[in-house]
Amino acid sequence: MNITDILQETYTALSANKVRSSLTVLGIVIGISSVIAMVAIGNGASASISSRISSLGSNLIMISPGAQRSQGFGVSSGRGAAKSLTQGDADAISAQVSNVVAVASEVSGRYQITAKGTNTNTTVDGVTSAYASIRNVAIDQGSFISDNDDQSVSKVAVIGPTVVTDLFGTTAVPSDAIGQTIRINGMEFTVIGVTVAKGGTGFGNQDDMIYIPAQSAMRYLSGSQYVTSIDVQASDPNAMTQAQSDITNLLLQRHNISDPTQADFSVLNQNDILATASSVTNTLTYLLAAVAGISLVVGGIGIMNMMLTTVTERTREIGLRKAIGAKKEDISKQFLIEATALTLIGGTIGISLGWLIAYGVNALGIISATVSLSSVLLAFGVSAVIGITFGYYPARRASALNPIEALRYE
Repeated sequence: MNITDILQETYTALSANKVRSSLTVLGIVIGISSVIAMVAIGNGASASISSRISSLGSNLIMISPGAQRSQGFGVSSGRGAAKSLTQGDADAISAQVSNVVAVASEVSGRYQITAKGTNTNTTVDGVTSAYASIRNVAIDQGSFISDNDDQSVSKVAVIGPTVVTDLFGTTAVPSDAIGQTIRINGMEFTVIGVTVAKGGTGFGNQDDMIYIPAQSAMRYLSGSQYVTSIDVQASDPNAMTQAQSDITNLLLQRHNISDPTQADFSVLNQNDILATASSVTNTLTYLLAAVAGISLVVGGIGIMNMMLTTVTERTREIGLRKAIGAKKEDISKQFLIEATALTLIGGTIGISLGWLIAYGVNALGIISATVSLSSVLLAFGVSAVIGITFGYYPARRASALNPIEALRYE
């Protein structure tokens, strides 16, 4: 029995009951398309998070305050809520730590902002001039905070494009905001610049921020000489780990802390954050793929059920073929190819459907779903394996039928 005869017999057998064959293929289509779509969405989420973290800055090391851990039943405040970092710490890092390009202090808080009868509540970040280069903040109109602004405790502000829209209307352009006066917590500040849009949502939206001089934030807003964080830019990615270690040792010495576990600050490496985020998103992607993969198993069971039913219906046909000389291998091969054909047809349609789902998610702007070649090859390979695996038992059962009993079967 040559391959042409086998393919012709396969087409005849599958088209004999189109509805049953279509429903069986549908199970594989749903499984394959779900796997591809879920993996694409997971990859897109991972890429989006990585892009957001990378946009925070280049070779970034972030230092945050954190209360010392108390012994026994002592109560300690949450990380970031404590006041343990000063401008002196930032100056010491800049002067004493090698492989450091720039250092910037931050004094952050959320305040009510008003302008010409409009208002918004957003993050006000007191920064130094180095902040723009460290955090990749680009200016669309005007200028950024300068050293002179910080030293003279000027009441000037640089705002994000979202703030422009919130305070000056949806039709306002960045240039409209330059020179305007806004009130931060009741105090007047003059807008000297508008940043380039980076995109983002929620509290971490870098477009919905206002930057003022760090010294101005300490004097007029926080009323404290403590900073809320220190940003450090390492000279290159390979130097980040050593710089992080040197910064930790320096701050432990400055804060008179001998036990590193009792540190009243934390030092985070951008690469470590990126690796952790990637690990989490990869785990979620695998989980989504595994959940979607369950439908593939269900589809495979559907194929086995159909093939077993087909074997029963074609018992007399099998007996007749054996009576005229067909071998066990011929019968087994015939049914195995039928099962594999079902899964390959379902796999092809499923890959196309999964691709369309990912395209639709992209088009709707929900997330940037990315279909990878590896997921397509994996899905197609899995569909073939399912056809062989779940088609093997029915094929073997068909080949094992006794020809005499098969011919007597009613």
